[in-house]
Amino acid sequence: MDLLNKKQEELNLKVTSDYLNKKIEEMELNIFEDTEKIKEFRRYAWENKGGMDKQELNAVRTSNEQEALLMLRERDYFKKLLKIKDSPYFASIVIDDENMDKKKIYIGMTYLKDEKLDNLIYDWRAPVCSIFYDYESGECHYEAPEGIINTFLHQKRQYKIEKQKLLRIIDSSINIDDDVLQEVLANSSSDKMKNIVTTIQQEQNSVIRNIKDKHLIVQGIAGSGKTSVALHRIAFLLYKIKNLSSDKVLIFSPNQIFTEYISNVLPELGEENTLQTTFHDYLKRMIKEYKNVESYIDFLNRYYIDTTKNIEVLKYKQSDEIINDLEKFVKDLEKNVSFKSGIIENKVFEYSKNELNDMFHNRYSSVVFFERLDAMATKLSESNYNGSKKKKATYHKLLLEALDFKKDYKLILQMFYKSQFFKLEISDAEIKNLNYNKKIAYDDALILVYLKGLMEGFYYEKYIEQVVIDEAQDYSYLQYVILGKIFKKASFTILGDINQNINPFYDYDTLNKLNNIFIGKYIELSKTYRSSEEIIEYANEILNLHHVCAIRKNVNKPVIKRNNIKTLKEDIKYLRNNYKSLAIITKNSDAALELYNYLKADFDISYVDINSTDFQKEFVIMPAYLAKGLEFDSVIVYQDKLNYFTKEEKKLYYVSVTRAQHELYIYT
Repeated sequence: MDLLNKKQEELNLKVTSDYLNKKIEEMELNIFEDTEKIKEFRRYAWENKGGMDKQELNAVRTSNEQEALLMLRERDYFKKLLKIKDSPYFASIVIDDENMDKKKIYIGMTYLKDEKLDNLIYDWRAPVCSIFYDYESGECHYEAPEGIINTFLHQKRQYKIEKQKLLRIIDSSINIDDDVLQEVLANSSSDKMKNIVTTIQQEQNSVIRNIKDKHLIVQGIAGSGKTSVALHRIAFLLYKIKNLSSDKVLIFSPNQIFTEYISNVLPELGEENTLQTTFHDYLKRMIKEYKNVESYIDFLNRYYIDTTKNIEVLKYKQSDEIINDLEKFVKDLEKNVSFKSGIIENKVFEYSKNELNDMFHNRYSSVVFFERLDAMATKLSESNYNGSKKKKATYHKLLLEALDFKKDYKLILQMFYKSQFFKLEISDAEIKNLNYNKKIAYDDALILVYLKGLMEGFYYEKYIEQVVIDEAQDYSYLQYVILGKIFKKASFTILGDINQNINPFYDYDTLNKLNNIFIGKYIELSKTYRSSEEIIEYANEILNLHHVCAIRKNVNKPVIKRNNIKTLKEDIKYLRNNYKSLAIITKNSDAALELYNYLKADFDISYVDINSTDFQKEFVIMPAYLAKGLEFDSVIVYQDKLNYFTKEEKKLYYVSVTRAQHELYIYT
């Protein structure tokens, strides 16, 4: 770059930074004054409350609320400006404007306008900024509110700015091996996931900015940035969709460790963190018959340690087939249940069992099982009390007592397992445990929730508008059927990798299968940005993959294989001295705990188990099924004679090795 060009860029940065500093100072003063105004307004309303009529009070309240809303928006924008103060923008593009003159657009984490309302900085989510992520020099277009805008991209630049000083200028292209991306990939991983807004790639951008399709299903290989893409997509949707707020977006995470790991990304992008949960949280919410519900991680831990498991039954319980079998079972119940007697209410209103059976089997046959009783009780109360529902509870109780069937879901679950509709045989001891145990197993909990939904209707989350599911491959089809019914109005973004499925009892040939429930667009992310070429080649051999493309430049660090624990401590010292983070990954928690006890006297190491909610990433030991979604500079995959990955567990092994960015050691 010539000296004149550099001087022009430095001058632009100074002008922008000076205006930004001035804007921050003005807003700080205005926010303080607005706060005082609202306090005074509230004081006035309170002191004059007795002298105002209802209409005047409502007017004061409305005005007060509008003032407060405007102030909150101002504060949010003020916070965003503070975040970009040291580095106002990270890129620029030069395109033709409507008069075919060259127009330069600077791109940052949020927008900044001058007094004439001209953009000094464009928010990265603005329509025109998609050009930066999608094109190299030449003809291009972007989608604006008024339609498709065709233009020409003359130049694309990236900047490294610190404390309002221009340190570096890079003329870049669409090439994913560009200097900025490689610099980011070469950096050590941190305790929390970082935003990738400066290095979003074209295939990632196609997911982030998609608003045409109600549902998106994304298959992405290990290290393709699925989680980052999901979070940036949320930030984009919050920017793009009117009235969408963070409290209307729900992320399903695999566990609390992962939730903590991603907690920085949205705040870095200037947005509030959304609601976050696990499927286990929803199981607990919908199951009241048991004190405790086994989590998915507990279930996996039990599987990888327990040698007495009935594999065929566990597979069947999570299969697609059981969905149809449960539905047939409930229909059979509905068909055969009947009222054994009539009812009399208040010694006046009497209904025979024939009348009740006719209502149940004919008049309300389109209503789910137990809701029929509710509908019948409502109707009887309204009929006998001039449209009033005051006796609804009384009628409901009488109807339940007259029915030859009890609303006992523990018993109903046992009935299903003993019925002709359950294809395999379960021992009497297992069925007895369902009745007396205070904790229900994960596989039984899924069936119970679907059974309850079929018989009394599914719980409905009407306020959630966007649902994001990460590690999608670990959810069975039955779980998606349940989620589709709970969030029936919401849009879904579902991201996963069929090669990283760690559920030993359920597998996908393709995530595109979920289009049967969530009709939308299926997208594949085929490039990996996490691991070195050597690590990717080793990982490919595990699953015989050929389509994985490594982006990180060759670091010439071969995968090291060891067969003796004597070298372990020396390897740990080497990796700790050369990298910011190291994870030792084992097959299960027993192996992790045993190794932790062996190492803790010599090293400051964190042990992570199924109860952990946070950890120190610098040096950690954990079972493979808790490492999902995480990444580390270096990884040691440790196996011993009692705890090693079998051929059937090769996907869990694949998950373990693909956590490594720079160096990988294998102990067998």
